[in-house]
Amino acid sequence: MKKPELLAPAGNMESMKAAINAGCDAIYLGGKSFGARSFAQNFSDEELIETIKYAHIRGVKIYVTVNTLIFENEVDEFMQYIDFLHRNNVDAIIIQDLGMMDLIRKTYPNLEIHASTQMHIHNLEGVKLAEKLGIKRTVLARETDINTIEKIKKNTNIELEIFIHGALCVSYSGQCLMSYFMGSRSGNRGTCAQCCRMKYDLLNNSVLNKNKYPLSTKDLCTIDNIGKLIDIGVDSLKIEGRMKRPEYVYIVTKLYRKAIDNYIKYKDTKITKEDMLMLYKIFNREFTQGFLFNEDNNNFTNEFRPNHMGIKIGEVVKVNNNFVTIKLTDNVRLNDGIRIIGNEDIGFNLTKIYKDKKTVDKAYKNDLISIYVDSKVSTGSEVVKTTDKELMDEIDKALKTNKKIDIDIVIKARLNKNLELIIKNSKNEIKVISDYVCENAIKNPMTKDSIKKQIDRLKETAYKLNNLEIDMDDNIFVDIKELNKIRREAIDLLNDKRCYKIEYKKCEYKTEVNEYNEKGLNVLINDSKSLKKIKDLNISNIYSDKKIDNTILRLPRVINEYEEINEPLLISEFGSLNKYKNFRTDSSFNVTNSYAVAFLNNLGSKIVTLSYENTFENIKQIIINYIKRYNKTPNLEVIVSSIPEVMITKYNILDKYNIDEAYLKNEKGYKFLLKRKNNNMIIYNHEKIKDLEFEKYYDIGVNYLRVEINDQDDIFFTHKINKFLK
Repeated sequence: MKKPELLAPAGNMESMKAAINAGCDAIYLGGKSFGARSFAQNFSDEELIETIKYAHIRGVKIYVTVNTLIFENEVDEFMQYIDFLHRNNVDAIIIQDLGMMDLIRKTYPNLEIHASTQMHIHNLEGVKLAEKLGIKRTVLARETDINTIEKIKKNTNIELEIFIHGALCVSYSGQCLMSYFMGSRSGNRGTCAQCCRMKYDLLNNSVLNKNKYPLSTKDLCTIDNIGKLIDIGVDSLKIEGRMKRPEYVYIVTKLYRKAIDNYIKYKDTKITKEDMLMLYKIFNREFTQGFLFNEDNNNFTNEFRPNHMGIKIGEVVKVNNNFVTIKLTDNVRLNDGIRIIGNEDIGFNLTKIYKDKKTVDKAYKNDLISIYVDSKVSTGSEVVKTTDKELMDEIDKALKTNKKIDIDIVIKARLNKNLELIIKNSKNEIKVISDYVCENAIKNPMTKDSIKKQIDRLKETAYKLNNLEIDMDDNIFVDIKELNKIRREAIDLLNDKRCYKIEYKKCEYKTEVNEYNEKGLNVLINDSKSLKKIKDLNISNIYSDKKIDNTILRLPRVINEYEEINEPLLISEFGSLNKYKNFRTDSSFNVTNSYAVAFLNNLGSKIVTLSYENTFENIKQIIINYIKRYNKTPNLEVIVSSIPEVMITKYNILDKYNIDEAYLKNEKGYKFLLKRKNNNMIIYNHEKIKDLEFEKYYDIGVNYLRVEINDQDDIFFTHKINKFLK
């Protein structure tokens, strides 16, 4: 049975060390730029160099996230950063942007690439294409179930990485534009405002659910089923949490380390109730097995709150002025963090606990305690613990003791011979022969205890002395300075050997593209009625989500089983690039730079639709640089009128109410339409986007504009563009 890699998150140096102490095999982290968690503390260049060395010495790999979309004016800086990472021996980069993926694989052939979950690879065809392109590992979409993963594993040789614990996105990753359209904070650019964690009313003909968190997912927890992932051969098991504190990283990593090791050894994780309680205490939004293990749709979200739920410890039974009496169902102690849940939550640290009118440091299950609360509290309110001081103290103690590597040392001190030292561990052996020659002792001969004292001075290193063998003559003198010197030299050499070098290689980027000179208008229709209203217009391509005569079928963004289709298609996801030949690519490919355009053109895309997230200036620079680099003109489409799909979710809230559509209304009054589509739920933007200055796109060299027809106004707009083209 193959032991999978345990991959832990780190948002700063403390979390990185916590993950290593807890027993991870690899760490993923981000630098100050180009990572999808830009609000994490992240790592400076100097910290990255230190981290890679620190981790490699301890046998841990480092993967750096560069998984945001890259705009045209950022490419040079981005590639300088990639060059820096490669030169400093990063084990792999995690990437979303198709253009940068293609540029990196052709420029740095020895640099390992992992396809980010934001690349939205969720089926066998997508993984096959990733493998064909030379990507070493695919991080599958979190919606991919275990049966599909097993099928992919059996039919490919690429490494597969699966999320096993932590926060979930309600939308397919890389396919969410809600934050971008609501507040210009792009999830694809690392600045997600977490719209899914906000309050909404759910409306149909009436209010179905008021002032709740209907899109806020529970946290993923698969520790009970981790053996199933090991059995099917998943290569890497990934914990989410680059925004989490070091204590969280430590506990979660430690418990999954225990579960994996036990399952490999005993076919049983041996995870106890106490272990699970620690997971709940450190952070939970309640737990779900997720779509990975086909969790029921009703057990995927937590409408009650979007933050830490804590664990229940009691109930308010009496309120006397500001003194609140609580009947405990669990233990508490001073400096625990608690929350009293009422009309408005009240959270604070316990600084005084009264029991039988006396102050106490700790109270126990079934005790009645009183606390002072400077807010209004109602009897019957639930009390939860959000921070367990005892647990945090235990973790802090563990974090102060760094993980050490066992080494064996042999020291040879023979009369008139050069001093020798040999270090061995499970993978390496280092031998150092000093210039120093051992002499006869005139007064005080060296003892084995004296030698051991100097050789065992390893406190500031990554190593721990397991066994020391001393081969020495009697009545011999060895200078203590020389013992220290040879020990330091040997440790430095061992460090260098463990800090393996990844061969740096840089090649010239080349790719072939075709010439395109068309100019025209494309439309997306919902039904045949719209087709009749534009039948007399000169439309280049008519797209439809349904099979309608004389239209090009747009395929879904999520495909589990492919149809055999030989007609022209508008495709929307990665696997279709591998499955079909006659296609155009939709905006869901998130194209924001000229390299992504070239990559898709090279694969055969007849039209490349640009991302909604492009600015006019960025589109202009894409075209200028494309023509300059390839001496060809691209084939680009820009959507100028539509109601964008801002989320696509496998979770379907409509199922709970047995309805086909509804609206989410946020606190600003914006209403987002929810509809079923291809077995998923689509959330549409609260307003139509429309660029009335469409001529400017033709002026800079865009080939096609697209209007997505939703109402009569879009019909008029289509006529207006058609008239301009004439």
